[in-house]
Amino acid sequence: MKAFSGLFGGLFGGLGQSKPGCELAPKEAPEGLKLATFAGGCFWGLELAYQRVPGVVSTSVGYTGGRKPNPNYEEVCSGSTGHAEAVQCTYDDKEVTYDELLDVFFNRVDPTTKDRQGNDWGTQYRSAIYYHDEAQRQAALKKIEEVNQKLGSGLWGSKWGGSKVVTEVQPAGDYYIAEQYHQQYLEKGGRMGRGQSAAKGCKDPIRCYG
Repeated sequence: MKAFSGLFGGLFGGLGQSKPGCELAPKEAPEGLKLATFAGGCFWGLELAYQRVPGVVSTSVGYTGGRKPNPNYEEVCSGSTGHAEAVQCTYDDKEVTYDELLDVFFNRVDPTTKDRQGNDWGTQYRSAIYYHDEAQRQAALKKIEEVNQKLGSGLWGSKWGGSKVVTEVQPAGDYYIAEQYHQQYLEKGGRMGRGQSAAKGCKDPIRCYG
């Protein structure tokens, strides 16, 4: 994603210019729903994966896990704020379990590479699970243990770049909703102007940049 920063600058007002920071998201889900927050490299593809999950009511992309209040995209991309690109889901746990959301995460993300997803390098591309309660924390740790066991036994072969999960498990903190042009980016067309389906249950391959 960083490789295309110049293109984004041309499309969205120019890099290096002073831009307003992003707004802080509510810390609680609407009544009867829950929040789940994941970081796994470029947030566009991960968001689309969650948009397709039945029981996920809404998604947003944003920035979390950093130091600077109200960061913007350019600041996060510089690596100076400490934030990760993240996806936050609002979901109905009567329709989809948190464990199922974790499965989506591990099916989409390489959890074995530190500060990297594919060709995207930098702390903003680290993989992380930000838990909103103790049950989520326990579920995340259990899932990581299961994944490590499969890696250790060779069941997943060379699926990922490393041999052990390095995904962070951290309490959910301030989550800043990213700029509007990032929201549901791939559904809207991505870089190529070819929208990808966000229909519930869709299994189409996800093109990372559109």
